[in-house]
Amino acid sequence: MRKAFVRKLIQLSEQDKEILLLTGDLGFSVFDEYKEKFPRQFLNVGVSEQCMVGMAAGLALEGKKVFVYSIIPFLIYRSFEQIRNDLCYQKLPVKLIGIGSGLAYGGQGGTHHAIEDLGIMTSLPEMMVFAPADPFEVEKIMDHALDFDQPCYIRLNRAEDPPIHTLETISHFEIGKPLKVRGSGTEGVTVLASGNVLSWAIEIFEALDSKGIRASVYSLHTLKPLDGEALRTILKPSGLVVTMEEHVQSNGLFSLVSTLMQSKGFLKNILCVSLQDCFIHDVGRQEFLRESACLKNSEIIDTILSYGPPS
Repeated sequence: MRKAFVRKLIQLSEQDKEILLLTGDLGFSVFDEYKEKFPRQFLNVGVSEQCMVGMAAGLALEGKKVFVYSIIPFLIYRSFEQIRNDLCYQKLPVKLIGIGSGLAYGGQGGTHHAIEDLGIMTSLPEMMVFAPADPFEVEKIMDHALDFDQPCYIRLNRAEDPPIHTLETISHFEIGKPLKVRGSGTEGVTVLASGNVLSWAIEIFEALDSKGIRASVYSLHTLKPLDGEALRTILKPSGLVVTMEEHVQSNGLFSLVSTLMQSKGFLKNILCVSLQDCFIHDVGRQEFLRESACLKNSEIIDTILSYGPPS
């Protein structure tokens, strides 16, 4: 997804010289082409993320269209005060690009896990939050990014994720609305996933299908704003809703969906597939850490089947 972001940023920067890219001493090989083409639109701020967000705010006040890039724990956790006060309080349209969603940096240990960031960022007034699942979704979000009149956070996986969508499915993309990836939309089980777990949700879909359980899978690429009426429409046929996320349960996708369901006056059986409310002290690849956190496909499928035939 990083490559898709950079490709799209290059296209946008060729058309608009007011775009600036700030990085906190990261992404050197990723940004080689960008730096060569736009040396006056690229600034390496160094290991100074709090200052970087403050600089982005000042540049935005001067009319620049600023993208800020770093690893999620450095960008979000270290710079929270500046994001809240400099960007959100003043409603400045700075785009925060966070790399390494969920357990993507598992080899670096728990300090590099990004498993609370969605709760933090969706709680901020004026902040828009996106978690694209593949390069197609990255490009679609970037197509809209320059039109946003408020700050936004775009959460990207570390890996170069393969395309999940086809040209047909991505043609239905709309900011704020769930995007159907599998199924007809009338099945009794509806799986909602965002970001780097969408491909995992499709694995669950295929396993359920092999057992005769029909399901639909939707990508929730936009977590804020999330269209409650659109969510109500897609969940209406569902006997069981499954949310899947590489994030702690509190204030993540499950919380957002549950709160919207309640506020819109419709309740469904809902199963949350998420990380537990604890740090993961193991070190290893993303898939290993998922299993270490008891997120195994077989167990998830057994839990779904335990609900009985969805009506």
